[in-house]
Amino acid sequence: MMSATTTDGVKGTNTPDWSETNQRYLTTSLAWLRLRLEQLIQHDHPVSPQPQPVQQEQHRGLFGGRAEAPSSVTPRSTPTNDQLAQYLSEMKAVESQEPAPALITLSKRLGLSQFEREVLLLCVAMELDTRVAALCARAQDDANRPYPTFALALALFDNPSWDVVSPERPLRYWRLLEINQPSTLQLTTSPLRADERIVNYVNGLDYLDDRLAMLVTPLEIDAGHEQLSPSHEQLVKTILRHWERAEQALPLMQLVGPDALSKQLVAFYISATLQRHLYRMPVEMLPQQAADLETLARLWHRESLLLPLAMYLDAQESDGGVASEGQTQSLVRFLARSEGVFFLGVRETWARVGRVNIALDVDKPTSAEQQEAWQTALGEQAGDIPVHLAGQFHLNVPTIHRIAREGLEQLEHGQQQEDTSPVSLSDLLWEDCRIVTRPRLDMLAQRLDLKATWDDLVLPSEETDMLHQIADQVAQRGKVYEEWGFAARMNRGLGINALFSGESGVGKTMAAEVIANALHLSLYRIDLSSVVSKYIGETERNLRRLFDAAEDGGAILFFDEADALFGKRSEVKDSHDRYANIEINYLLQRIEAYKGLSILATNMKSALDTAFLRRLRFIINFPFPGFAERKSMWQKVFPPQTPVDALDYDRLARLNLVGGSIHNIALNAAFMAAQAGTPVTMSLIFAATRIEFRKTDRQFTEADLRLPSTTTTTTAQGGQP
Repeated sequence: MMSATTTDGVKGTNTPDWSETNQRYLTTSLAWLRLRLEQLIQHDHPVSPQPQPVQQEQHRGLFGGRAEAPSSVTPRSTPTNDQLAQYLSEMKAVESQEPAPALITLSKRLGLSQFEREVLLLCVAMELDTRVAALCARAQDDANRPYPTFALALALFDNPSWDVVSPERPLRYWRLLEINQPSTLQLTTSPLRADERIVNYVNGLDYLDDRLAMLVTPLEIDAGHEQLSPSHEQLVKTILRHWERAEQALPLMQLVGPDALSKQLVAFYISATLQRHLYRMPVEMLPQQAADLETLARLWHRESLLLPLAMYLDAQESDGGVASEGQTQSLVRFLARSEGVFFLGVRETWARVGRVNIALDVDKPTSAEQQEAWQTALGEQAGDIPVHLAGQFHLNVPTIHRIAREGLEQLEHGQQQEDTSPVSLSDLLWEDCRIVTRPRLDMLAQRLDLKATWDDLVLPSEETDMLHQIADQVAQRGKVYEEWGFAARMNRGLGINALFSGESGVGKTMAAEVIANALHLSLYRIDLSSVVSKYIGETERNLRRLFDAAEDGGAILFFDEADALFGKRSEVKDSHDRYANIEINYLLQRIEAYKGLSILATNMKSALDTAFLRRLRFIINFPFPGFAERKSMWQKVFPPQTPVDALDYDRLARLNLVGGSIHNIALNAAFMAAQAGTPVTMSLIFAATRIEFRKTDRQFTEADLRLPSTTTTTTAQGGQP
């Protein structure tokens, strides 16, 4: 059981007072150890006394430090039990202090017995005191053995225990010692060497083992700026409550959701509450070989007890909880062989983790919490900006604070430069939010450049009014859903969806572009060939990535030829039909749950699933343009900079063409005019029209595209018929 307020750390370590105490204890321990070795040597090989002043009794530390032996010890020849007792008394006095010396702390945390602690001290002394090697050789009566061995330790210390050599005992299990055992030597007579990390720990240097530092990175968050939202605070309390009730090993916490930063923020605050350092490791970094994985697990478990630590295992890139078989097996074994504080960051719950676990959803802060975060970050300059931004963009608290801070700095810099065209803070923040939330959909979608405006759109008034309603609902959804309380009463998604139906070229894509431009939002056209996959489950994963990536900024998703993706569900005759229907059901759920605007375009409305049509908020039929609409399109199709002769727009409007074809004809005619060095004329437009008709296999007669014979001369000169 672990209390939320308990820490395995040592308060006050690495402070000057503690460092001095630790060095004094280590100096006394090394002096005691040398006396024990000398006593063993004298016992086996007695020599004549040679008095020596006690003030010369010094040890040379790893970093050149020197410390005198206790002043109460008189000059000696052969070490006596009284002298050893004096050292032991001083060691006991230091051991009782708080915080305790590093060797004592290590022994308690890793479960070393008194004898095992003395064996470790013998090995550490080899690295810290240059005189110990010679003493070891003399004690073993062999000049070729200037090193510690288990046999030497068993003869040197009181209350020896033979199980010290067992791989299950702490010295070997925690890899505190390295054993160099050639094939010709027994285990008890093989050289022992203390692990470098352990030597430095005992000497007062506390750092992460460099073998782990290559695999993990510290997860640092500025707690002073990044305060938790109330919903995340409640989540932290829930996790700590679960761990308080744990009777044995702490359960693994699966933090589920698409927003990695929110999950890391929650894990950071929990670790801070437990006074643990949080490190992050991608699951892809877990070794595949069993021996390497075992070493990693033991080293991490050891480090988590010494520092102490917490680990955030990042599986965010494994879509939908799907990882390779090797990654899953490595994760299961690693968690089974380690104990401590573990978080697993995933998009969706992993069923196979080989350990007791609790899965909790970690969403971004609520809209009200985001609004409060904007208000706090902007201070007196907030105004109505928080409502405006929180109603459109779905951001976590650290991102909100960063954008607000950079926006305020940019505004201040612009004022200092006396910019002649100042930009409002609201516009600055809106654009920064668009950039930050621009989804990475290069493989699944194409971001369209927004150029068309309401003035470029030519539709009947009824359809135009419906497009305005769509734009208005997107702009006001924050007020209606949150401030007016509709979100609390809706059991379906809070997004807005629409179907644009009509044949190719009638303006469906332009209408989507106009809405996006009016709302200052990004527009993405979905590449269906990249989304739909023949492999079972792959289409759902692609769509999950698509919607998750677009969620933050409320980007407008434009599904062209949607009938290929949202077609009718078929009668289940085989497994392919069943999985196809699963894909459609999943799409129906995600498009409703998506908080942004989804626009579907189709040339075949009748091919769409009827259940899906019932769930759409808007269905707009784009009719074939009539005479008035075609005339307006011809009048708007040429940019003001394009030189045109007096054109007969009534004559052009009699051509049964959709807006897309009119645009193509105008562009081709402009190129012809540029090549001929003349303005765009009726004859050039008719020549471009022939190309367009042939391209689409449409039937036409030359009479439809012929100028009156009475105006042939005028036309040849570029005049109007």
